[in-house]
Amino acid sequence: MTRDTLERLLPWLLTALLLLGIGGYIAWRMNEYRDARTAQAAKPAARRAARAPSHPSPLPGARSVDTAHYTITTTADDEQTQRVGDAVEALHAAYFAWFPDVAARAAGTPKLRLTLYAHKGQFRANNRSSPWAEAYYLAPVSYAYYASDGANPYHWMLHEATHQLNNEVARFPKTKWIEEGLGTYFGASRIEKGRLLPGAIDPEAYPIWWLDGIGLTGDLDADIAAGRWIPIRALITGRDAPSIHANVNRYYVQYWSLTHFLFHHDGGRHADAYRRLIAEGGTLENFERLIGPADRIERDWYRHLQDRMAESASRN
Repeated sequence: MTRDTLERLLPWLLTALLLLGIGGYIAWRMNEYRDARTAQAAKPAARRAARAPSHPSPLPGARSVDTAHYTITTTADDEQTQRVGDAVEALHAAYFAWFPDVAARAAGTPKLRLTLYAHKGQFRANNRSSPWAEAYYLAPVSYAYYASDGANPYHWMLHEATHQLNNEVARFPKTKWIEEGLGTYFGASRIEKGRLLPGAIDPEAYPIWWLDGIGLTGDLDADIAAGRWIPIRALITGRDAPSIHANVNRYYVQYWSLTHFLFHHDGGRHADAYRRLIAEGGTLENFERLIGPADRIERDWYRHLQDRMAESASRN
């Protein structure tokens, strides 16, 4: 190659080298940017993991008891543990009968895990949920105590074991009003002769004992204005809703009664549509597509709850 040729090519070579250098620098900076974005994206998950409550350790003297579908870590006595074990097995059978499509997804599911405390004091000392909680589900374990002070000592566990079935077996989308509606619905259903009867109301279970205390007047609009009724749109979406901490029992009565209404009103007219809603996710859009206009449904639901309140008052 002659000197003249080199001189002509030199500017092009220098340009090519410069472009290669710039390209390499850009690639390096892009890799750094991607790494930084990945690390930034991981921070919320890491923070959530750091904030997530840890499971309490088993108490001294706790033992493990197996039933057909559950493993129970318990400090309650044998008779108490047997009663709770029988109750959750009744729930398990009723839940599968109520949601037939879930059975196919349950094949090979390992035993579900429960922790049963002998009394409220043990539970409170090991509570990893809200201070006012009487039971809680922290995946994959349901925690409750044996409520020996009432006629129904297992309803708290039934509530949490329903959340457990929703999450670990049925794998339903998580929607607050449906989650708590199903938990209270099954948790407050009567057990007779070893069978849980979905929707047959047990007055000794939460939140049924609060029906007499929510003070509905029979005028839906007035009750909304006075804060005695959480509007259906607020309950479903969480928007413009009152604080649950100041209205815990009102929320749970309405969660329960809306699910009870959707399963049983007018001979179960909405039951199949509600099952589809549970499986698809309980958004307002899905609700109105599958069930009907929220404002119209709300008035029927309000009357349904009033009827249940009248029944409760007649029992008392």
